[in-house]
Amino acid sequence: MRRPWLAVGLAALCVAVGAPAYAWAATSDATAQRTSTAAARPVVDMEATVLAAQIDPRRADNTLTPGAKSSVLAVEQALQAQNLLNAQWVDGYFGTQTVSAYAAYQRSLGYTGLAANGLPGTTSLTKLGQNRYTVANTIGPGAKVQRDGYVIDARTQAMLAEAQRLLGYTLVLEQGSYNPGGDPTSAGTHDGGGVVDIAVTGMTAAKRTAVARALRQVGFAAWVRNPSQGDWPWHIHAAAINDTDLSSQAQNQVGDYYLGMNGLADHGPDDGPRIPIKTWEQYQRGQ
Repeated sequence: MRRPWLAVGLAALCVAVGAPAYAWAATSDATAQRTSTAAARPVVDMEATVLAAQIDPRRADNTLTPGAKSSVLAVEQALQAQNLLNAQWVDGYFGTQTVSAYAAYQRSLGYTGLAANGLPGTTSLTKLGQNRYTVANTIGPGAKVQRDGYVIDARTQAMLAEAQRLLGYTLVLEQGSYNPGGDPTSAGTHDGGGVVDIAVTGMTAAKRTAVARALRQVGFAAWVRNPSQGDWPWHIHAAAINDTDLSSQAQNQVGDYYLGMNGLADHGPDDGPRIPIKTWEQYQRGQ
């Protein structure tokens, strides 16, 4: 029930601004309804969604990535509404069908190459969720920069700088990112962003392991590689988890890392230092 003094006050205010009381009330109600609708929309955690898109396709079962189900489900429902994903795959599991559907959505927006790699980017994820969900914890690779004569992205550069700070010495690259076809032995992992090879010339075994550990601490899937594993010299291979410019092959390596594997074609067990796995953003929040 509206109190008399409130009705009088509302009328007086409307007279002061030159608007009828019913118009003021209608406007207020409409604004409140829009606010309520926006507040009721689900929230898609971009960090969790991108992580699931790297891990879930590599699983041998349908185990969901912890903390990602509601976000992935909202994305899949939006893809279904675009007629890009069959209802049977709308399950909160960002598997190969969802990756393919998301890549198709990216292409529908005019994206090509890395921008249509099936990993959600901020712009495409926001467009897909228009009037359906809001996006939180956005991430991105940043601008391309030069380091040691190679091209990498700004996010990767920041991660390397922090690993150097933890180690107390400088790391030198012997291969960078955005190098499609540049090294056939890399199997396409360096075609996109977020992936680097670290030179280990003169390092002891203990020092190589220490570098791999520091890289893992700041959010890389990192392994010491040796000549017995492939046609390459000793080096450290590192892929930045949740870099949205990762090539498909590098995405697979990140997924394998989370599942305890070595990121190689033989799907062998992880041979690197075992530490709690974190993304760069999770590492930063913990500092």
